[in-house]
Amino acid sequence: MLVNMNQMLAMAKEKHFAVGAFNVSESNLFRTVVEAAEANDAPAIIAVHPTELDYCKDDFIKYVVARCSNSPVPFVIHMDHGDSIESIMRAVHCGFTSVMIDGSALPFEENIAKTAEVVRYCHMVNVSVEGELGTIGDTGTSIEGGMSEVIYTDPEDAKKFVEATGIDTLAVAIGTCHGLYPKGVTPKLRMDVLEAIKEKVDLPLVLHGGSGNPDSEIAEAVKIGIQKVNISSDYKSAFFLKAREILSQEGSGWDPNNLFPECIEAGKAVIKQKMELFGCVGAAKYYREAGVAQWRQELN
Repeated sequence: MLVNMNQMLAMAKEKHFAVGAFNVSESNLFRTVVEAAEANDAPAIIAVHPTELDYCKDDFIKYVVARCSNSPVPFVIHMDHGDSIESIMRAVHCGFTSVMIDGSALPFEENIAKTAEVVRYCHMVNVSVEGELGTIGDTGTSIEGGMSEVIYTDPEDAKKFVEATGIDTLAVAIGTCHGLYPKGVTPKLRMDVLEAIKEKVDLPLVLHGGSGNPDSEIAEAVKIGIQKVNISSDYKSAFFLKAREILSQEGSGWDPNNLFPECIEAGKAVIKQKMELFGCVGAAKYYREAGVAQWRQELN
């Protein structure tokens, strides 16, 4: 079942859970996410960064669209951190149902203008748009980048930004970083900032840099009002640590069918734990029920 982000997160907001957005760039990582979602009857977001799309190529997305469309659980195909109108239009052309335009490093008014332009184009073709205000940190272990210093989202600016751009979801900066945190570093999320933002805006909020944060803080953020949590490094590290373990064994061979099944299972275990944390295990039924209700309404 392929939906856009509005459809995905409206249900999450109504039922008080969050949906994980998992970055993929090749078929085994994609399988890991899709099979975990189906095994847990949970909604999921397939996220692809512009550099990941450069790597996997547009034709790969045709497979992603077909696989997600034929699944009994709901998926969004989302452009993560689109960096230009060109990258956004490429995603729309490929079949993405949601895009993010990241103008967070721009001056406030320029961020508004650029984001509003993307909203104007994408809403014409039923593609949802995520904007970002404030800056996400960078641990140096992720292709998503970020800033060396986190600038927290200002709640008043968030209200102005949402009203001026018409975005569907807002990525907020409350202290997270992209990538895995160095040993001994424990991030502290600013729940007071999140609560203040929630008081000012009434649309789904997004937490980037969800890997490596304490479960208790992620659970609290979801309870306050985060509906989408971006996860990349946590499940990929499990996947590739297992690959290294297998390859280090004498006689392990090089065939993908010998190497990757255990890696996929290791990644799926992490994703399952995240889905339990977000409260979305079993939540796919809500989307199926909504689809049946709409079909009956159309018949009548």
